[in-house]
Amino acid sequence: MPKTPTFLMTDDSHFEVSYKINPWMTPEEWRRDEVKNRAEARHAAASLAEALRQTGARVVHIDGAPGLPDMVFPANAAVVLDRRVMAARFRYPERQGEERHFLEAFARLKDEGAFDDVSQMPKDYWQEGAGDAIFDANRQFFWTGFGPRSSFEAADVLRDFFNVPVKPLELVSGRFYHLDTCFVPLSGGEVLYYPQAFSKASLSVIRDHVAADKRIEASDEDAARFAVNAVNIGRDIVMAEPTAHLADELRERGYSVVPLRLRPFIMSGGGAYCMTLRLDLKSASATNRGETL
Repeated sequence: MPKTPTFLMTDDSHFEVSYKINPWMTPEEWRRDEVKNRAEARHAAASLAEALRQTGARVVHIDGAPGLPDMVFPANAAVVLDRRVMAARFRYPERQGEERHFLEAFARLKDEGAFDDVSQMPKDYWQEGAGDAIFDANRQFFWTGFGPRSSFEAADVLRDFFNVPVKPLELVSGRFYHLDTCFVPLSGGEVLYYPQAFSKASLSVIRDHVAADKRIEASDEDAARFAVNAVNIGRDIVMAEPTAHLADELRERGYSVVPLRLRPFIMSGGGAYCMTLRLDLKSASATNRGETL
């Protein structure tokens, strides 16, 4: 019997845009109408959680922490596969305080039986979680991003820890600083991505592993809307509001598109995928061994 897709989300009570570590962050815009922005953020986070539940998923919430507004983006906190957790090492000091809180949360989840092992990326490397390590269930490897936030060498650590192949992709735009902002593999084998975010060599890697009819190129507008930063569960795609063109293409391919207004979080450089961390992902080898969450 298939397991229920399970996602971690962080309570948004401490979310705000108070510093700038990526080009999307606009503290001045946030302060212009802080009350409205906080109210919209609460509504957007609740809408995302409900959309996930409507697909049949389970949502597990943890508390945020004062002074750590980006804890609301748990995708960056860890890579999770086969009941194993590799916790992140954040590049920027503004986010490094999150590491302790997430490690404590993962330890509690392990005690509750969700995981068998919780480790942390060695101090020698930066690696910002599932935001830069996306497991492709169809191809049975991790696509890993490197450049703005994660070290190239961190991919080898993930390969050895999870015992699955990795395909590193170089990110060349500060606007698309994590892989999840510009790339998402879909359940039908397609990959939705924004080509301008990648080096020429990395575009070749994508094209070598994804057939032409499975490649969906996002427009400038869809990338700016954070529509590529999407959560795919079966044939459902939960995403920040896409353009009509992208929504139509996805529907033509048999997907159900669930558009959400996530403006307050996009002001901080994150969308639906950033706001979640999938906890129950399993590789084919683990499935064949009969491992369960």
